[in-house]
Amino acid sequence: MSTGRLLFALLLLFFSFNFLLSQENSITGRWMTIDDETGKPKSIVLIFEKDGKFYGKIDSLIIKPGDNPYPVCDKCPDDDPRKDQKLLGMEILKDLEKDGDEYKNGRILDPKKGKVYDCKMWLEDGKLKVRGYLLFFFRTQEWLPVK
Repeated sequence: MSTGRLLFALLLLFFSFNFLLSQENSITGRWMTIDDETGKPKSIVLIFEKDGKFYGKIDSLIIKPGDNPYPVCDKCPDDDPRKDQKLLGMEILKDLEKDGDEYKNGRILDPKKGKVYDCKMWLEDGKLKVRGYLLFFFRTQEWLPVK
């Protein structure tokens, strides 16, 4: 193998490894949300990057027997465009910015309560920690990766 080909192969291997490593440390993908009050799964959220910021929308819902199979955000504030809209497909995360190992300065909607919180996220032990907060009060959920 020529020196040029060897160098090319090594560079390709290096960049492929770095790409895979960066994907592993990214919040993009599908995550199962776990209710911090009940400990039960609620939905699958798809997190994606757009123009350097991170957003998330409800990809699927975990509906229990007897629940409305097509729930809407009936508790969203009247001035929120998501008011009375279907939860499925709804954008609940917006404007998160990567800062080191954290994603912050975003907003998250809790459609069950109709409240919007400031938000930050980070990966810990393969799980996504999601913190919504108002001033000094906060709630943290643990979301699980969906393969």
